[in-house]
Amino acid sequence: MTGNPERAETVRRDYPDARVEQGVDAIWERAAEHEFVVIATPNDSHATLARAAIDAGLAVVVDKPLVPSSAIAAELVDHAEAAGVLLTVFHNRRWDSDVLTLRRLLERGELGEVHRFESRFERWRPELSGDAWRETLPSAEGGGLLLDLGTHLVDQALWLFGPAEGVYGEVESRRGGPADDDAFIAIRHRDGVTSHLWASSVAAAPGPRLRVQGSRDAFVVEGLDGQEDALREGRRPSDGAWGEAREAEWGRLVRGDESTPVPSERGAWPEFYRRFEAALRGEAELPVDPHDAIEVAKVLERAGR
Repeated sequence: MTGNPERAETVRRDYPDARVEQGVDAIWERAAEHEFVVIATPNDSHATLARAAIDAGLAVVVDKPLVPSSAIAAELVDHAEAAGVLLTVFHNRRWDSDVLTLRRLLERGELGEVHRFESRFERWRPELSGDAWRETLPSAEGGGLLLDLGTHLVDQALWLFGPAEGVYGEVESRRGGPADDDAFIAIRHRDGVTSHLWASSVAAAPGPRLRVQGSRDAFVVEGLDGQEDALREGRRPSDGAWGEAREAEWGRLVRGDESTPVPSERGAWPEFYRRFEAALRGEAELPVDPHDAIEVAKVLERAGR
């Protein structure tokens, strides 16, 4: 569903058998024809649309964040459970190449006891674009970087290292817009690990994507997972080499002056929908437990305060 004629034309060109609706009511009126709904709209509309999908009996995938408020997120999850409708959240960056590689190293104990996890999504975009809703909506209405890249950063940290015991945040609007564009979050996890997370549009000198300090080794990844760039270049997950990282992009195990390349796991964003399909068929759990999204929202709220 889109009211944008240019987007509608793009869909008709790329997917000629698809039906493009101009209003969302047409989706609910034909609910029996559909298996699920994906909500990829501005954040302030997620709750209303997700509730309507649930009331129509449709399983629903909501783009991150589930909703900006943890209290409303909890109400929405309860509503889906009471209705017996599947609800999940598109935390696709659990399937980034670097995160999957780190999870493998953690499972094998190759870093020893981890004491600090550093993770960044930093960009150099010093000028406001002027029309992007994430920049024009105030943070209280769902705009800003904290609810965008910050959601992924916090979800990855909680997924890898467990619940948050303490949270500290620095959240700024450095370009003068109504929404935040520079954020730092520190999480003290219940198991003793500390996460330091950065999301910024104004980082002239971005730091490494990941730096994980352990008692035996550190793990360092410099660059971003390549799946987003591949999509922008017109490639699709059906490509045979989807998600592969070149050797020059691999992370490294570091111990003082020693540095050893680590073969990267393939990035696998399509895995989210493979697992979601299995959940729809009753063959597997949801790819992302919606209760996880509630915990992420709680951390983001605490950081914002």
